[in-house]
Amino acid sequence: MSVPEPELSRGTPSASDLPPYVYFFGWKRFVATTAVILAIFFWPLTPSDPQRNNTANLLFLTTGVPALLLALSGVFHWATRRRLSSAKTLLVSLAVASIAGTMLILGFWFVQQWLHIPQPPGPPATYPRVIRFGITFGLFICAIWALAFLYPFATEDARRRAFEAEKLKLEAEKLKLEADRLRTAGELVRLRAQLEPHFLLNTLNAIAGLVTQDPREARRLLACLAHLLRDALHDVDEMRTLGEEIAWLQRYAEILESRHAGMLRFQWDIADRATDVLLPPLLLQPLVENAVKHGALRRDGGGEVRVCAAITESGDGASRRLVCTVEDNGPGIPAKPTRSGALGLHAVRRRMELKYTDASLQIESSADGTRCTVELPCVLLHAPRTMSANLEVSR
Repeated sequence: MSVPEPELSRGTPSASDLPPYVYFFGWKRFVATTAVILAIFFWPLTPSDPQRNNTANLLFLTTGVPALLLALSGVFHWATRRRLSSAKTLLVSLAVASIAGTMLILGFWFVQQWLHIPQPPGPPATYPRVIRFGITFGLFICAIWALAFLYPFATEDARRRAFEAEKLKLEAEKLKLEADRLRTAGELVRLRAQLEPHFLLNTLNAIAGLVTQDPREARRLLACLAHLLRDALHDVDEMRTLGEEIAWLQRYAEILESRHAGMLRFQWDIADRATDVLLPPLLLQPLVENAVKHGALRRDGGGEVRVCAAITESGDGASRRLVCTVEDNGPGIPAKPTRSGALGLHAVRRRMELKYTDASLQIESSADGTRCTVELPCVLLHAPRTMSANLEVSR
């Protein structure tokens, strides 16, 4: 396992680049490991054992064991600097221990032969036996060294890697949430951009009919339209109160009533405590437009559009919902809705899906009229804002 530190520049890192816990494996652990290995070799020997009193054996153990441990410690720090995994470090250590152990035994054997040091009792030493003993000796030392050095390092390294993996996972989730938020915000902007030109074109068409018939009324409605556009196009708030939405819709309704004098009427039934509930701007406008264009105006002799809003509560009062209805008394939705009507309903539904997890839009249509019901979570404005126009509510 590689050390989960930030990626270093190429080349051999400086000592300051190593993790702090690497320096825990210092000279104290080296001395303790050496003492343990020497104790393992000397413990089975009795005081009268000739092997224990053999100067050559004592010299080999007291010099060979520390030398081999130094070589393995060098491998450990080399692997740490190269950010090798624990498995690769262990493989390299086994290879170094086998080679170093064999070289130590061969060197010691050559010195014995050269200095004519008496051989210990037992079978005569030969090259194959010396090499096998050297490999075994090196692997034995490496096993103890791995328990003393490599295992604690690998355990700490695994813990740090798990922590870093969890940290990266949290960062990835955070980036995913941010990407989802930006994608949602972009789609909301696109949906609103689709509605605003549509609304503007229909409103201008409504005023155009008055230019020749009643220029004074047309000028008044153009001024009213200017206020509508100011609120619709320059409102940068992501949410606004229901009171502001209704006040805006009342201006819009004023233009439509003037354009279709005697053919269109509006009724407003808005609960006082519902006016401070927050909702996306222009959420109800497509519903009102559809109720006028595809409902009330298609009724012989004219029709009526009724806009209602109230707050409903659950039995224990813990959950409150804002319920808005837009109802007309027209002939109902045709079997194949027009493209403009479908666009408005799709935009409202999609904006609600992107903004809320528990909002709903229900449409009930019959030969006596159509009712669109919007149900949203009740999120109140803590500090009520000043509405741009007085809310006129008829009860």
